[in-house]
Amino acid sequence: MRTAVQNNPPWQHIVSSPLTRCRDFSMELAAQLQVPCSIDDRVKEIGFGSWEGKTPEQILADDKEALNHFYTDPVNNRPEGAEPLDSFARRVWEAYQDILQQHQNKQVLIVAHAGVARAIIARTLQMSLDDVYSRLRIEYGGIISTSIDENAPPRLLIRGPK
Repeated sequence: MRTAVQNNPPWQHIVSSPLTRCRDFSMELAAQLQVPCSIDDRVKEIGFGSWEGKTPEQILADDKEALNHFYTDPVNNRPEGAEPLDSFARRVWEAYQDILQQHQNKQVLIVAHAGVARAIIARTLQMSLDDVYSRLRIEYGGIISTSIDENAPPRLLIRGPK
């Protein structure tokens, strides 16, 4: 994450997941940039039920095809006790909309998880969560941007190197 933000970012506010890795990084970056940071529980990763806290290797030890099935068809291959995908996507989109409303005309960094990014991308591009989960790989520390124009829906923004 540090490498991804090293080029003097223009952020004026940081919103973070409450989960430790995101929260600690966000607080450190906010102090470094001297910008406010807020924690929003709604941008924490999807609840993975029985997989919560397990490594991929531990999940695969129980079922060698579990992750493959999940990434191919996440709606029908959820771990036991997992947060429903549609509820998760709704929670994330509501958080995203509130962040946009609260920080109009500001550059805001949301420090969250791949599932959160997928939920925002799916809604922005009007794609199914199935497609976004099975067709989009998000690397650790990746930066995905949206552009917001007045009276228009958000657009996904892909920038080249500066």
